[in-house]
Amino acid sequence: MKMSIRTPPTLLELAAKRLLRDQASAIAALEDLPAELFPYLFAMAYRGGRRPQLLKALAQAWPFTVLPLGVLMQRPPDHAPTRAAGLKPVLDALDVLLAQEVRPRRCKLRVLDLRNTGTNFWDMWLGVGTETCSLRELLTMHRSSPSMEHPLAPLEVFLDLTFDERDQDEFFMHIIQWAQQREGLLHLCCKTLRISEVPFQRVSRVLDRVRLGCIQEVDVNCTWDLSTLGTFSLYLGTMSNLQEIFLMEQEGERLDQEEQRSFSQFLSQMLRLRHLRDLHMCSLSFLPGRLDQVLRCLQVPLYKFCLMCCPRLTRSDLTHLFQCPNLRELRVLHLTEVNLADFSEPLRALLEAVAPTLQFLGLDNCRMGDSQVEAILPVLSHCHRLRTFTIYMNNFPVATVEKLLRHTTGLRSLGREVYPIPLECYRTRGTVNKERLALIQAELTMVLRELGQPRTIQLAT
Repeated sequence: MKMSIRTPPTLLELAAKRLLRDQASAIAALEDLPAELFPYLFAMAYRGGRRPQLLKALAQAWPFTVLPLGVLMQRPPDHAPTRAAGLKPVLDALDVLLAQEVRPRRCKLRVLDLRNTGTNFWDMWLGVGTETCSLRELLTMHRSSPSMEHPLAPLEVFLDLTFDERDQDEFFMHIIQWAQQREGLLHLCCKTLRISEVPFQRVSRVLDRVRLGCIQEVDVNCTWDLSTLGTFSLYLGTMSNLQEIFLMEQEGERLDQEEQRSFSQFLSQMLRLRHLRDLHMCSLSFLPGRLDQVLRCLQVPLYKFCLMCCPRLTRSDLTHLFQCPNLRELRVLHLTEVNLADFSEPLRALLEAVAPTLQFLGLDNCRMGDSQVEAILPVLSHCHRLRTFTIYMNNFPVATVEKLLRHTTGLRSLGREVYPIPLECYRTRGTVNKERLALIQAELTMVLRELGQPRTIQLAT
């Protein structure tokens, strides 16, 4: 016999469900309803899709500073008709509010968030999760760029621009045109731009219509040629508050004269980014022999530097990397598939410089051996803010892994450690001997016990 135990509905749920049965009564009662009922009523009315007047009335009387509508569009994944049906009443409500000189007594709405954020807000009020979401957290999440100049608008609308196979272009254009028609009454802020394997024409059509000075994060994962990257960089250079760039899979190893002009154009626009703090570069075929030119474009010290899948970087590239003055305040340094076999001392010198600030260090698949590890061991033990350390996919014997464990034992903030499976665990054909691995895991566990500090480590291939 199977028994199922259902959690009884709360009084809040019962009250909200009763109100939802009569839309007119619910609207009439909004002025006197407790604020706690609004999120539940709004979520149910939005998901039902058949209560546009109630949605409009709820938005007009919204008793919170932020309405995180975007996350409702994602749960479950929304489609265009449902999105339009749920969005139109909210935009109509905002038009009413913007036309009023005096806001309704209940309404505190200052931010409409159309991004996929605010999950904690809905989970907390709907009783789904245990996370809490304070007003201060919401306001911090919804601040415009600090140096962005725009008229003081009574309403801010946040929208992330994501170009991928879902093709949300028409939705973006609808919101942008709606905001432009109400210029001076509201401010549309697009902080994040993500582009994944789409034609550049799709992107430029939208970027031509938005204020690029709001964008703080750019993520480009496209096999564009250098000519396209050069054209995109003209937009990049006007993103005056840009703080983070992720570039991946750009083509163009050998540059002809036209491609060299495009690369020079890209560099000239990088020079304009005076707030850039995070730089991620992955699998950029044009980078070998030119990394120094990119690093010279940095205007301020970086907080995060990630370089991945660049095995053909030259000695000159790596020399400039380790000597770059704007890599001396890093909180995150992540190198993956970068050949560090001959760079023991330069790596040690860089780690010595960033030891006071470093929180994440990744040196994965970097062809490191015993000599490179010996060089960094003394400085590694002084990275007292380090929280994550990964050094897997390097060829170390168990003795080297043990040395790393001993030199990191005093790092009290270290919470995640990933080391390579020691060489002694591999068979001649490169497969892992599981019995041997179990013995070495037991051996390393004994080392950790001897060191007297509770730690959990991972061994990875």
